[in-house]
Amino acid sequence: MLSGLDSLLTAQFRSAKPGGAVLVMKGDSIVYMRCIGLADLVTGEEINPNTLFNLGSISKTFVANGILILEEEGRLSVTDPMSRYFPEFRSREIADAVTITHLLTHTSGLPDIRPVNENREFFITAKDYENFAPVMQAGKLNFSPGERYEYSNPAFNGLALIIGKVTGEKWQQFIAERIFAPAGMTTSTITDGHHPETGVAHAYELVNGKWEESDYGEFPTFPAAGNGGVWSSVKELASYEMAIRQNLFLGKELTKKSRSIYLPEGWSDTTPPFIGYSWFIGKDQFLGEENSFGVRLVYHTGDQGGFRAFHVAIPEKDILYVGLFNRPPDDLHGIIRTGLTLLKKHNWLD
Repeated sequence: MLSGLDSLLTAQFRSAKPGGAVLVMKGDSIVYMRCIGLADLVTGEEINPNTLFNLGSISKTFVANGILILEEEGRLSVTDPMSRYFPEFRSREIADAVTITHLLTHTSGLPDIRPVNENREFFITAKDYENFAPVMQAGKLNFSPGERYEYSNPAFNGLALIIGKVTGEKWQQFIAERIFAPAGMTTSTITDGHHPETGVAHAYELVNGKWEESDYGEFPTFPAAGNGGVWSSVKELASYEMAIRQNLFLGKELTKKSRSIYLPEGWSDTTPPFIGYSWFIGKDQFLGEENSFGVRLVYHTGDQGGFRAFHVAIPEKDILYVGLFNRPPDDLHGIIRTGLTLLKKHNWLD
């Protein structure tokens, strides 16, 4: 049924080069899985269904779910202002105005004033706090909280820090105990300092005709794990999606809310809201394309160093479509659209 996807992947990736893994799940059954290319160009290790890739920004969904677990337990509220957790803010007015909800939905207005390009050596090892600290020194917001959308990586560094402050433990450990464990994600892990150094795929980018490694140690902000520190496989992302559907770590009410569009009262952008608690949500378009698939898509993509990733759920059809790559594909959006088009062609989206 998905032979067209097979052909596309074969065209984009070649043996003895970095590649990736793609999986489609319907209900609780994996109906398509393809692994192609090498996880490590030095050792020649091949990519397999259990290969761990860096998820990039798909990691944000784990941080968001960690926050919601704490809300469900009454240990915090998503309406809490930043001033409750971070007295370091230069402006108390800003800290009082920006809430956890604003961070979760990329509507805080906090400017990303990290000098990454000017100080790449520092940000090669800078962790969550070092990435959130510059934001706390902002003297003004880019817009009033809840007024519009502006993607923010440091927002999720801040959210990860809040998990640590509330629980009194490393946020990575909290996610491992409260999400990975109940979901059966037994090999997934999260960047913590120089961890993980082994047992994961390396990422590469093509530079002047040669594959050069581009991951931890080469690409800045990797240690800032709250915005992109989760490492997982296509099989364990399938387990993650099943755990979300079955409410294994978060109840039905907050799960539904996390995957519903957040509608701020003060929204003033010309584009309607399109994001929940970290998840992007679309019905008639995907990633800016005008092709309609006629279903509600709940998704996130990831991009860090040479890693690329996507996690597309169609909750009403019990479908999951994921892809993890250790090199930038020639056409990532094309892979996503092709898979969805094939599902529609074979009436799986009806």
